[in-house]
Amino acid sequence: MNNDEYDIETLAVRAGTVRSQFNEHSEAIFLTSSFMFGSAAEAAARFKGEQPGPIYARFANPTVNMMEARLAALEGAERCVAFSSGMASILATVMGLMKAGEHVVASRSIFGSTVQLFSNILGRFGVETTYVSPTDPAEWRAAVKPNTKLFFVESPSNPLTEVSDIRALADIAHEVGAWLAVDNCFCSPALQKPLELGADIVIHSATKYLDGQGRVLGGAVLGSKELMEGVFTFLRTAGPTLSAFNAWVILKGMETLSLRMEAHSRNALALAQWLEAQPQVARVWYPGLPSHPQHELAMRQQKTGGGIVSFELKGGKDAAWTLIDATKLLSITANLGDTKSTITHPASTTHSRMTIEQRAAAGISDGLVRIAAGLESVADIQADLARGLA
Repeated sequence: MNNDEYDIETLAVRAGTVRSQFNEHSEAIFLTSSFMFGSAAEAAARFKGEQPGPIYARFANPTVNMMEARLAALEGAERCVAFSSGMASILATVMGLMKAGEHVVASRSIFGSTVQLFSNILGRFGVETTYVSPTDPAEWRAAVKPNTKLFFVESPSNPLTEVSDIRALADIAHEVGAWLAVDNCFCSPALQKPLELGADIVIHSATKYLDGQGRVLGGAVLGSKELMEGVFTFLRTAGPTLSAFNAWVILKGMETLSLRMEAHSRNALALAQWLEAQPQVARVWYPGLPSHPQHELAMRQQKTGGGIVSFELKGGKDAAWTLIDATKLLSITANLGDTKSTITHPASTTHSRMTIEQRAAAGISDGLVRIAAGLESVADIQADLARGLA
C-alpha cells in the first residue's frame, strides 16, 4: 500500500496490514513468545539482520509491527517503535538517544509522571533537565546549554491545554544541534502532525485516543529511521515491550480515530462554551475558544481544539471536589481519550507528585478540574456538571 496515495481516514483503516497464508480480513494476533527458523543458517541470518523476519517477541511481533506501520503512516514518520506504555516511550527516547552529562529543555507544563521521570529518575543518572514556559520560545533559547540534546514539549499541555509553537521550537532546537520531541497524546495524528511542523520525534500514550476506549496500555515513539534505531536498540535490550494483544486492540482502535476525534472535539467545544457562561467558573482553558491565549496558533497547528477542557472553579479545592463528587454520569478517573467522559482533579491526582511550587509554576491550582469529553450527548454531560455547580 502506497501511503502517499491515501487520506488519513483510509490509512487508519488499511495501512500496515500484513496477512498470513490464511488471508484473514481482520489483522491477526500473534500470541507467541518466539518464532522458529527453518535451519541454523536461517536463524543466524535473522540474528545478524541479513534476513527479515521476527526472532523473539520482546522486540519483534507481526501484530505489533502492523500497529507500528499504521501509526507511522498516520504521523507521516519513517519509523515507529511501540512500547508498553506512554511513559515507557518517553523513557526509551531519552535512554536510546542520550547519555549521562547531557541536558534536556522541557516545558514546565507536562504530565506529572513525566516531571518525575526527568527530575527524579533520569536526573540520578546524569541527565539534567531545565523547565521553561511552553508558550515563550525565548525561554527555550535562553535555557540552552552546550550539552543540550533534547527539547521536550506537550502541545496541547496537560491539563491546561497550552499550545506551543512547534515550528518555532524546532527551529531553535535545530540551531543548537538538539532534537525536538513532541508528546502528541492530546491531539493524535487525526488533529496534529508535529513532524510536518518540524519536530524530530513524536511520542504517544496509545492508551489514550489511539485505543480510544480505555481498554489497554500502550505507547509509541516515531521519527526518522536513523533516530529510531537508537530507540529500538533500547527496546530490544531492556524490553519495555508492547504485547501483541494490546497492539491488536490499538490497531483496531485507530480505525475509528478520525471519526472519534471529530466527535470528541465537537462535544468539548460545546462544553467549553457552556462552562464559560457559568457564574461559578472563574476561567476555562480550551484551544478552540477565542478566549484561549494561543487560540490562533492552535487553529493553525491543529485541525480542531481537541477533546480536553480544563476549568477553574471560584471556590478552590472544596468546590472542585464537590463538583466531581456530584457527578453521576462522568467517570471519576485520571485517564483520558475514552469514549466515556472522564473528570479529574489534577492537583490531587495526575500532578500530585509535583511540589506545590512546581504546580504553581505550571498554573495548576486547587480549583482546577479537567474533563476529557467523551461521546455521550453533550446535553447529558452538561446536566451532570450542573448538579455540582448548583
